[in-house]
Amino acid sequence: QVQLVESGGGLVQAGGSLRLSCTASRRTISSYAMGWFRQAPGKERDFVAAISWNGGSTYYADSVKGRFTISRDNARNTVYLQMNSLKPEDTAVYYCAADTNPHLAPVVAGRPDYWGQGTQVTVFS
Repeated sequence: QVQLVESGGGLVQAGGSLRLSCTASRRTISSYAMGWFRQAPGKERDFVAAISWNGGSTYYADSVKGRFTISRDNARNTVYLQMNSLKPEDTAVYYCAADTNPHLAPVVAGRPDYWGQGTQVTVFS
C-alpha cells in the first residue's frame, strides 16, 4: 500500500500562486504515474494534471493549461503542483493520486490505484 500525503494548500488572493506537494510513504513511487485532481463543493472530482514515472510525459486539463505545472522528484518520493495565476474557480480540495502503471492513461482516466486525503485551496477575489 502507498500512503499519499498532500500539503501546501491554503488561502490565496486571485492572481497569486501556491505549490502543492504530495509525499508518498510505505513504498517508492519512482515507477508510478502520478496525478492531481480537485473537487469543488457540490461538484464531482475532476482531473487536473498527470505525470509519467520519469517525468517525461505530462498532461493537463484545459482549464489549468499554461497556469499549472506538475513535476516530480523521485529521490524525495514527492510530486508537486505549481499553481500560478490562480482564479476563484480554482477553489477546491486538491487530491494527489498514484497508479502502478508508469504511464498516464489510468490517472488521466480517473482510475488511479491510490488517493491522498486532500488539501484545501481557496482563492479569493
